[in-house]
Amino acid sequence: MTFAIAAAGTGGHIYPGLAVAEQLVAAGVEKRHILFLGGDRMEADLIPREGFPFVRLELQGLVRSLSTRNLRLPGVVWKAARRAGREMAARGVASVLCTGGYVTVPVAAAARRRGVPVYLHEQNYEAGLANRLAGRWADRSFVSFPGTRGLKGTVVGYPLRSALADLDRAASRPGALDRYGLDSAHPTLGVVGGSLGASAINQAVTGLAASWDGGPLQVVHLAGASQAEQVRVDADADADAVTRVVVGYENRMDLFYAAVDLLVGRAGGGLMEAAASGIPAILVPGAFGGRHQLGNAQAMAQAGGAVVLDEAGLDSLGEMVAGLLSDAARRDRMSRAAVEVARPGAAAAIADTMLESAHAIPR
Repeated sequence: MTFAIAAAGTGGHIYPGLAVAEQLVAAGVEKRHILFLGGDRMEADLIPREGFPFVRLELQGLVRSLSTRNLRLPGVVWKAARRAGREMAARGVASVLCTGGYVTVPVAAAARRRGVPVYLHEQNYEAGLANRLAGRWADRSFVSFPGTRGLKGTVVGYPLRSALADLDRAASRPGALDRYGLDSAHPTLGVVGGSLGASAINQAVTGLAASWDGGPLQVVHLAGASQAEQVRVDADADADAVTRVVVGYENRMDLFYAAVDLLVGRAGGGLMEAAASGIPAILVPGAFGGRHQLGNAQAMAQAGGAVVLDEAGLDSLGEMVAGLLSDAARRDRMSRAAVEVARPGAAAAIADTMLESAHAIPR
C-alpha cells in the first residue's frame, strides 16, 4: 500500500508534506511506500535527500498578469494529471495528500478520476487558488486557521516535523546558544525572511543595530543564502551593544527557535513554526502572492500571538523590539496564544486520516 503526497514550489508547501510523511513512517509505513509528486524546484533536491521516492511532473504555475503562457496551462495540467494517474496505478496508491501550489490540481484530478481518496491541507488564512479549485474533488480538507477563507475544512493547525512539534525550548536552549556563540544573560532577537531572505527586513535590522540604545542585544539573523554576505558586511558596522550572528541558511530551525526570545519575520510557513515553538513575533507580511501573508499575520495577531508591522513602518522596528523585550509578561501571553493557534499535532492528525481511509478500501 502506497501513499502519495503532492508538494512543490516552496518550503511552505513542501515541509508540511514532509511532516505528514514523517508521521506515516512513525506509524509503520516504509519510506519506499510514500511517493512524492512535484516539479523541478526545491522539492526535486530536498525530497530525494530525505529518502522518499519522487516523481517529477512537468508543471507550470498560473501567471497572475495577462500572459500568453497561461494559454498553455490546460494542456500542461492534463499532461501532468495523466502522468500522475499512471504513477498512482503502477504503485497502488491508496490515499493522496495535496498541500497546495501548482502541483495540486493535476494530482487531485488524477486521484479523483481513479477513485483514490484525496485530502488537502491549506497553510494560509486565505486559501490558495489551487486548493480552492481542488476543494471540489477532495474527500476532506484540513486548514491551519479557524475561519480560513476560500476553503471549508477541519482546523488541525500547521503540519510540523517532530523536531519542531516536540521542541522543548528550555532543554534545548543551552545547546542552541552555544551553536551561535551567544550569552544566556542577554535577550536574543531572531530574524528570518524565508529561505530567500527579505531585503526590507535585512535592511531594517541593520538600521536597528546601528541605532540601538536599549542595552545588550543578541541577534541571530537568517538573512537568506543570496543576501548573507552583504548582511555580514553591514553587521561588522553594528553598534557595540548588538551582537549579530548572520546565517545564510539554517537546517536546524529547532535550535534557532530554542535560542530566540522574540522573532521578526515574514508570515509564511515559518510563522506557524515559530508559533508552535511559543515564540512571540513581530510579523512583516510580504506584499506578494496575493498578499496571503497579510491574512496569516492578521489572524495570528487577532489571536494574540503576534503584532503586525507593515514594511512601510519598518523604521519603527527598533522601538517595537525594545518595547516587547522589556515586557516579559506580554511576551509570555503572546507565546501561549501562538501555541494555541499552531496546534502542533496537525501532521499526526492528517496521517491518521490517510491511514484510516486506505485501510477502508476493499481489497
